[in-house]
Amino acid sequence: MDRIRIMDAQEKSTDVPCPAPSTVPTVADGLLTEMPTRSTAVLRPNLLWRILRVPFWIFCHVWVRLKIAGEQHVDRTKGGLFLINHQSLLDPLLVGVFLRRPVSFLARDSLFRVPVLGWILRKTHVIPISREAARGGSIRVALERLESGFLVGIFPEGTRSPDGDVHKFRPGFLALLRRTKQPIYPVSVVGANQVMPRGAWWIRPGRVQIVFGSPFSTEDLQQFHTDHDDAALCELARARVAECTRLAVQLNSGPSLPAT
Repeated sequence: MDRIRIMDAQEKSTDVPCPAPSTVPTVADGLLTEMPTRSTAVLRPNLLWRILRVPFWIFCHVWVRLKIAGEQHVDRTKGGLFLINHQSLLDPLLVGVFLRRPVSFLARDSLFRVPVLGWILRKTHVIPISREAARGGSIRVALERLESGFLVGIFPEGTRSPDGDVHKFRPGFLALLRRTKQPIYPVSVVGANQVMPRGAWWIRPGRVQIVFGSPFSTEDLQQFHTDHDDAALCELARARVAECTRLAVQLNSGPSLPAT
């Protein structure tokens, strides 16, 4: 893996204006459709996202001492797909809070029916997905977000890990990998299961480390498009995320650092 440096959580980012969208053909739900695309990434979140980010940024910086590494791997000029291990309900917030650009996560559609919460989810770029109904609509929306310059985050394990290890990936995420032309990044969260384990109602103080790995190589992406062995492809993706997890464990077990 490329050398990964720990990024300063307070590093400033520069908003890059996006040119007017154009349209490119893409495949969604078996049909060729036109979707908007930008040549640069969406770097400036909407107002609600920025407002909610402030208290959570402070909370993560002080209470869970969140640190990130490898942020330099994420291309700031385009969208990208995050494949993330799943340790805690906090994972989406932890992954996105220090990036300073919006991330669209997929979440259960039942959450959107909760008063207030559903409104917040819609306004902060979250994409609803149903476990019972066909997922084609969610895949189409995720593709539109990717081609429009958003980062999109998914959890291929499908559920939270019971022990913190990276478990078997479910093949549903492969449909999105095979259709997008944007970079795909392995991402690992370590320590979130300690600060908010299953069944917990309160967030405990602790340490959380996130590692953004280098994007999948051209050879890996070609394999995703040509290989029909879903089990092998799931393991290939899982191995890349597990590699990030091993590094995150090493970084998170280092000397205790005071919050700054």
